[in-house]
Amino acid sequence: MTAKLTTLPNSATVDDVLEVLERDGGVIVADMIPDETMDRIWSELSPYLEATPNGDGDFVGHLTRRTSSLLAKSPACAALVTEPHLLGAADSLLRETAKSWVGDEHSHYRGTVQVSAGQAIYIGPGQKAQPLHRDDMVHHRRHPGPESQVQTLYAGTEYHYANGATMVIPGSHLWDDDRKPLPSEAVPAEMTRGSGLIHLGSTYHGGGANTTTDEYRLAISLSLCRGYLRQEENQYLAVPREQVLAYPEEVQRLLGYGLSIPFCGWYEMQDPHLLLRDGEADGTRSAHDLLPNR
Repeated sequence: MTAKLTTLPNSATVDDVLEVLERDGGVIVADMIPDETMDRIWSELSPYLEATPNGDGDFVGHLTRRTSSLLAKSPACAALVTEPHLLGAADSLLRETAKSWVGDEHSHYRGTVQVSAGQAIYIGPGQKAQPLHRDDMVHHRRHPGPESQVQTLYAGTEYHYANGATMVIPGSHLWDDDRKPLPSEAVPAEMTRGSGLIHLGSTYHGGGANTTTDEYRLAISLSLCRGYLRQEENQYLAVPREQVLAYPEEVQRLLGYGLSIPFCGWYEMQDPHLLLRDGEADGTRSAHDLLPNR
């Protein structure tokens, strides 16, 4: 375990990110999103944040505003979904290769990843620290064990200890389910606007206390999970079909409009992306056509 979180430059490779993630459970990557993209995201999301009331509980924050359905409200957030360091880490950690016999055929297939949830989190002055938690509790994981999701918290403002930087316990992804996380073990993920904290779903973390009198802290949270798991946020309801169609195919599939090989998520025995693209499915294919290696 390290005394503080490691910060890597934007030039770091995915292997560099994975090395630190596997050791610490979290890593900061500098300058993941350009300033002009962050400006556009703020312009698109700020009206929703201003109209959103504060939370009503200790976990969501009594002085914290949260807005979800990010890709319905901010087309610029597509850049957060396809950021190479996040996608590369998710590809390595979540896309497992499996094999199975189907009669005389020995099929090999590799899973997909999808958006699990997205949320803009706006912590106001006076907000107390959020309880430390693991995000993968939504998938009923047992620890230690395989990861179910990888997440990035993108800094929409300067992100420092006093304004509520996310607190992270390095190495906690290696703990079992009985060890209790202590606030004294957590360190702040201090970073500049546009940088991001990539962390595993099994890593204990929580929003920090905002002890300032006039400073808000904005984080834009984006998580990816295994393609055969249920998304934490229902993306089919969160993003209307007409808006999904405006995105590139890569983003459409990450939102869940794609097949998780071999059989997970089909519609009329076809890849659901065909329905999204063409508006209908002809129903002429059989289950055999969905098998890999075809």
